[in-house]
Amino acid sequence: MRNTLLTLCLTITPLSICHGQATVKPVDFTEPISLSKDLQGSPLKLTITPRLAGAVHSIRWKGQEFIDSHDHGRQMQSASNFDRGTDFSAETFNPTEAGSRNDGIGTSSTSKLLQLTHTKDQLQTTSQMAFWLAPGQTSSGNLAKNKKLLSNHLLTKRITLGFRQWDNVIRYEATFSTPIGEFHRYAQFESVTGYMPAQFDTFWGVNLARQQLVSLTDGPGEQRHPVIISFQDRTFAMGVYSPQQPSMGYENAGYGRFRFRAAKVTKWNSVFRIRNNDGVPAGDYYFDNYVVIGNLTVVMRTILELEAYFNAGKENN
Repeated sequence: MRNTLLTLCLTITPLSICHGQATVKPVDFTEPISLSKDLQGSPLKLTITPRLAGAVHSIRWKGQEFIDSHDHGRQMQSASNFDRGTDFSAETFNPTEAGSRNDGIGTSSTSKLLQLTHTKDQLQTTSQMAFWLAPGQTSSGNLAKNKKLLSNHLLTKRITLGFRQWDNVIRYEATFSTPIGEFHRYAQFESVTGYMPAQFDTFWGVNLARQQLVSLTDGPGEQRHPVIISFQDRTFAMGVYSPQQPSMGYENAGYGRFRFRAAKVTKWNSVFRIRNNDGVPAGDYYFDNYVVIGNLTVVMRTILELEAYFNAGKENN
């Protein structure tokens, strides 16, 4: 058996390689790692970096960058917000994958990467998320509820370039592991968000019932239609869809869009919520999202096709 295993797996410091799968020890993750897949004759390239504890730093296709990665709060990443059993206020108990507000534009993250495995077109990471605010800091005048820099909340994400026949889809699976010993009546999971360069300046929704695009205002905030943000001329676009949307009790929310004019950045997200007056149980909360790349027409069509695919699966069960 030992000889058989040796023919299948090869360990080269700092990598363990098995069937094209590389496992990198967090201490040895010192350089960016990229996934790549051909899309319409050009590589779709997704990059994570140690600076961000494995959060997505870049998505490039046809020479266009889709992600604005500036501080440790942008990127394409995941985060969560909780009420700590008191009145909810945003960012005051906010485990964040890429790191903390204090990390700024620095070269390291308060978040702690625990595990990293990847192939040429897939990756999996587990991280212990930093709180966005340090103890004593405020957001919108509200004091941080956390008493330390590093939370006990874990995030495991799996990213796959391509899904079934859709090469222009990035599947983003996020599992939030919430710890015992905390009491929350309200949990808000930003299962995935993408911050985009200023050229992506036009907001759209996909009306799934009518199977058509609808123009969205700047908001800001959430509504019920899967969101797409595109160039004004519609040549490049990125959108998000989840077959799990919407959360029970929040049927008119789930997909957000935001414009931050001073920072010259736009944002989309896919958000899930749980409210339980007896307490949100500690456990693993899994969310499945599909990030779509292309021109505006292609992104809209792909989202409608994904909706049809998942609806057919529900009907067959």
